[in-house]
Amino acid sequence: MILIVAEHTAGKLGKATLEMVSAARDSGREGPITVLVLGQNVASVATEAAAVADQVLVADLPGLATYNAETWAAAAAQIAQEGEAHTIIMGGSRSGREYAPRVAVKLDAPYLEDVTSLKGNGAALQGQRYTYLARVTETVEAEGPVVVVTVKPGSFAAAAPAGAAGEQYDVELNLPAPRVEITGKSVEKSSRVALAEADLIVTGGRGVGSPENFTKYVEGLADALGAGVGATRAVVDAGWRPYAEQVGQTGKTVQPGAYIALGVSGAVQHLSGMGKSKNIIAINKDAEAPIFKVADYGIVGDINEIVPALIEASKK
Repeated sequence: MILIVAEHTAGKLGKATLEMVSAARDSGREGPITVLVLGQNVASVATEAAAVADQVLVADLPGLATYNAETWAAAAAQIAQEGEAHTIIMGGSRSGREYAPRVAVKLDAPYLEDVTSLKGNGAALQGQRYTYLARVTETVEAEGPVVVVTVKPGSFAAAAPAGAAGEQYDVELNLPAPRVEITGKSVEKSSRVALAEADLIVTGGRGVGSPENFTKYVEGLADALGAGVGATRAVVDAGWRPYAEQVGQTGKTVQPGAYIALGVSGAVQHLSGMGKSKNIIAINKDAEAPIFKVADYGIVGDINEIVPALIEASKK
């Protein structure tokens, strides 16, 4: 069995889960693809997961209402042992990177972290991941009765629905008493589509000139197109935008249908986070900017003149 621990928010299955299903399919490993849904009031999430999985295990419990690394690790390890899973896949999100190593320790299993590809190699499981500031792609391999994997977000296409919907089963868990109590949680709300879910993203770099220009041009174009908003690390470090919008090696990895880069130079760290976008459109007044080497379409010019025209045209 290949066990995938679902990521979900506000009653909806996360795109990362669909990417993990694609990774499982690509791996060529035998056994049913099983999605484990942890949480409370997660019936809608389980139904979405059933469209792409062979089977769905649902742990709908009050003790899982709030994410806790210890609880999630215990739940995943218990289900993996009971179901005799040979491969356990989790997302490379902050939470996934937090509890996945705990699962590996509990199962005494090797751990492949942040992989961008996954395939069987005889009795071993082989993956690739970025290293040396994303300048090098290294191949890593693990062999054992159980292997734990985290998948780098945005590295795989979202899985298409399978034929018939997978069967759903309720599961019981013996959860440990958490040693850390979560007393509150704040969620940043936005009317825009989240970066991880967006199929169209407008990103701004230091080349936009100022926080005011970022709001005027990057947000303005994103709102006109119904797109997500991204930012480079330089912009986030300058305090113009929140870290949640950062795209790149130390931020989010995205793979939208179209990625519009405004005033983005194209440092290798940023390219590692968006280089697999299906179409890259770059606007920069520096004709030598590295972003043009990866762009499918490029405009050399002043965003102060070009972007307002794009916004006006998109409104029409």
